[in-house]
Amino acid sequence: MPAATVRPMRIGITCYPTYGGSGAVATELGLELARRGHEVHFISYASPFRLRGYAERVFFHEVDTAISHYPLFDHFPYTLSLASKQYEVVRRENLEVLHVHYAIPHATTAWLAKEMLASERDLRVITTLHGTDITLVGQEASFYQITKFSIERSTEVTAVSNFLRDETYRTFGCVNCNVRVIPNFVNLEEYRPDPEAPREALAPAGHKVITHISNFREVKRVRDVVRIFARIRRAVPATLVMVGDGPDRGEAEKEAEALGVTDSVRFLGRLDRVASILQASDLFLLPSQTESFGLAALEAMACGAPAVASRAGGLPEVITDGVSGILEPAGSVEAMGRRAVELLRDADRHAAMRTAAVAQARTFSADIIVPQYEALYEEALG
Repeated sequence: MPAATVRPMRIGITCYPTYGGSGAVATELGLELARRGHEVHFISYASPFRLRGYAERVFFHEVDTAISHYPLFDHFPYTLSLASKQYEVVRRENLEVLHVHYAIPHATTAWLAKEMLASERDLRVITTLHGTDITLVGQEASFYQITKFSIERSTEVTAVSNFLRDETYRTFGCVNCNVRVIPNFVNLEEYRPDPEAPREALAPAGHKVITHISNFREVKRVRDVVRIFARIRRAVPATLVMVGDGPDRGEAEKEAEALGVTDSVRFLGRLDRVASILQASDLFLLPSQTESFGLAALEAMACGAPAVASRAGGLPEVITDGVSGILEPAGSVEAMGRRAVELLRDADRHAAMRTAAVAQARTFSADIIVPQYEALYEEALG
């Protein structure tokens, strides 16, 4: 167990508890901080999906989302309830730092909690930007000003990639904040190569195992995942394992049927634990329109599965094209499929890329990244 290199702190974390990169990173960060001796309090409307069972020095505080019978509340004001819960937990547990993931609404509610506490203390608020809070939601006219305000009122602001930091400055200006880059990280104790990982439950003997994990939103281009796989399937025996769920799952299923590969595509739905699947994988497909970082690709790489991904957003900061994975412009189905086939047919090159993927993933280990957050908290506390 790594020991904290700074004094133990009492830290609050607010994130979306549902499946997705921001919630996964926030939860893993909290667990790592607890292992390093800090006390961590999660504050959200449900327990984060990666918060599995009891963990020492980790606590969860549920935000009340019960619908009030007050007739003016046609829509429950969750943000106000969250701000109240943040204020309550910070005050009762004597938290020193409130670290919120996603600008909207979490940075906004944190600012409200900070203002409510102003007569007692100066609560330090750390906001981590993850992607669509800047590239999509924050650019909506109805959210633009409140997003900009919430970022600028945070004590410290971090972004998970250089791409996202630059996009934040481009979109919001952010004259009163200094956006620091602290990349996402991977738990190498869980995500690591395992040559003995069972493949027989995923694919027939002799098949290459191709995987994709996401929330099946439009930006993930899951139909392209199936299209790339169909090109692979024509060249080599292969099975596609699709993990996750979301609005575009039906489109992916229809695409598999239209391309005649339904029998070789397995939709497993949402899973809390995916390391064993990635360890049994030969390639990971992530042809997204954009990714602020690409945590799923990083976790696959750490398990020894090179990623075939889009040269978009922060993905080039995670994957070195031709060395630890394959990058092509978003929508380049033919090129991704062709290069994937070439790699799978060349055993020596595939083995070398597996090794390089694992090595690159190690540069994003928790032992390297989490201390950067600890140092940021210490600096914010002055």
